[in-house]
Amino acid sequence: MSPYEELEKQLWKAADELRANSHLNSSQYSAPVLGLIFLRYADFKFSVATKQIEKKKSARRSAGKIDYQAQGVLYLPEKSRFSSLIGLPEKADIGKAINEAMKLIEKENDNLHDVLPKNYHQFENSTLVELIKTFNSIPMDIEGDAFGRIYEYFLGEFAMDQGQGGGEFYTPTSIVKLIVEILEPYHGRILDPACGSGGMFVQSAKFVANHKKRPQDEMMAIGFEKTEETVRLAKMNLAVHGLEGEIKRANSYYDEDVRGTIGQFDFVMANPPFNVNNIDKERLKGDKRFPFGMPNVDNGNYIWIQLFYSALHNKGRAGFVMANSATDARSSELEIRKQLIQAGDVDVIVSVGSNFFYTVTLPCTLWILRKGKNKTLQKGTVLFLDLREIFTQVDRAHREFSPEQIEFIANIVCLYRGENVETRFIESKNKSGHGGSETQTGSNETRSIASLQKHFSKMKYRDVPGLCKVVKLKEIEEQEWSLNPGRYVGVAEKEDDGVDFSKRLKELNKELEQLNTDAEELQKVIAKNVKKLI
Repeated sequence: MSPYEELEKQLWKAADELRANSHLNSSQYSAPVLGLIFLRYADFKFSVATKQIEKKKSARRSAGKIDYQAQGVLYLPEKSRFSSLIGLPEKADIGKAINEAMKLIEKENDNLHDVLPKNYHQFENSTLVELIKTFNSIPMDIEGDAFGRIYEYFLGEFAMDQGQGGGEFYTPTSIVKLIVEILEPYHGRILDPACGSGGMFVQSAKFVANHKKRPQDEMMAIGFEKTEETVRLAKMNLAVHGLEGEIKRANSYYDEDVRGTIGQFDFVMANPPFNVNNIDKERLKGDKRFPFGMPNVDNGNYIWIQLFYSALHNKGRAGFVMANSATDARSSELEIRKQLIQAGDVDVIVSVGSNFFYTVTLPCTLWILRKGKNKTLQKGTVLFLDLREIFTQVDRAHREFSPEQIEFIANIVCLYRGENVETRFIESKNKSGHGGSETQTGSNETRSIASLQKHFSKMKYRDVPGLCKVVKLKEIEEQEWSLNPGRYVGVAEKEDDGVDFSKRLKELNKELEQLNTDAEELQKVIAKNVKKLI
């Protein structure tokens, strides 16, 4: 277990004690816990910025809020510093002090107005003291985005604990990373009309940072979410990662803010709710966000797909999670899918196996749309990827994609698009690779390249049975416009083990005959002995 994992589990154990000692369930105590992680992170960033500002400031002027804002850091009044809270006497009203700290932060930072939790008075003083002490133990010198990683870890744990409710705000990180790596959001406006806790934006920012650019300079995040509590989570998540964005409470089916998104975005990323029913289609009549028509069935999948598609400008890309059933849906949904495929804007379709999500065990499909594709070398084709046998087993019930697996998959798409492959050393948990059955060794970069070279020896795209296939629209039409990768990719070739099948079959048959003979003899002996005993 890595130091990161040990730290995460230690902190989660402490947070879980808050539930045990407060008689609250995770949906009630998750926001206060995440609020304290947010505060600890903000205090850490503030301390680092203070040292840098003090080196540069003039003796005539003291550092002010504007200096911190210029560095993309939240300004913290003295009473809002985590260090101030840790210094309070244990007999003080800790809950009241934390509530006041949160109010002061909101007052000084307009983007967090009415966002932070302020219900700490509900918890026992002694419990809060222990929780603050535990979170204060997060080391300041660990590399990378430690606090962001811890925050995401807690979001995931709360999602697991809350079951279906947790799935409304959290999409597993490895799924999000794969979408981001395939979309390549280097620069531009990003929309998520079902943004949950904002994970798509966080991973997009990390993608930009990995390419040596400042996310604040390169991307603008716009998110919509129907639940106020989830909007707060998203704003906290962006803040804890040093990001800013417009996260609004809105119903993406009906609200005017969402209706005005047509053609406005470079990228759209989302994990919408699957197979939603009871959408009021009368309210959507004449809506230009649905260029291929309204489905007749009581199912929201193709409403969401068109919402994503219509928000893109003429060179935009969309990546989203979708129910498997949408790839083969019939009737009016088939007609919508047919028009979308004929428009030439379906880029990549990816099958993902079961047990990746905390709330459902069913497999899913990732759709990648790409406007302007008809002007590229991939005109008139779709890349299908079948990843059902590629995963890393996290525990008995859950799977994920490892960093090297994500890089391998994204590079297949790069080869298809005629782009240069990309490798970089990404932190890994060094778990099993293909099918969760092998322990891989060596650096991630080495493993990623080795996997790529195994299937694409000349670093040129080719169809690999059981893994990937480029399909022309004519063949898709012959398959009744299905976008199910299983219909096209086929079955992986089995390696020749050098055994003569006919000869081996004869040997096995001879061995079976001998075993049958031996069985008959043993049966006679047993019968004879039983007769003697009787």
